[in-house]
Amino acid sequence: MRKRILPSIQDTPATGDWLDLEPLVEVEITSEDPAWPIESALLPGEGPGWRAAGPGSQTIRLLFDPPQALHRIWLQFRETTAEHTQEYVIRWSSDGGHEFREVVRQQWNFSPGGSTEQVENHHVELQGVDVLELEITPDVGGGSAPASLAKLRLA
Repeated sequence: MRKRILPSIQDTPATGDWLDLEPLVEVEITSEDPAWPIESALLPGEGPGWRAAGPGSQTIRLLFDPPQALHRIWLQFRETTAEHTQEYVIRWSSDGGHEFREVVRQQWNFSPGGSTEQVENHHVELQGVDVLELEITPDVGGGSAPASLAKLRLA
């Protein structure tokens, strides 16, 4: 019998060859709580992550200069206070955002007494990405939970 231990599909950001986003992207966001800045979710190091200033769907758009090839999209969401079902959609464009192609659409149920963290590791083969968009609907039921993102890493 042969045995091989595979790496977790939820590899942590420390195990990746991640892009340094600071010199590569301009970020557009629909809103931001000043205590939870987008840099906290996109740049290495510890921080609270990003949170929207209010409820409702929110968009985080990364504009790459120069365009990039992406092979991994790693996301971490954390919610410890409110029960709700969140949906996120990742889209990408290679023509400056005129046409988008969907990468993934996914829902997750958060529950303070149980499921408080969602980690997703999407393996992709995207070439010439000049816009990557993450749309977060924090509560598909229309509740008042604000959108948040603990970490986003790209390789």
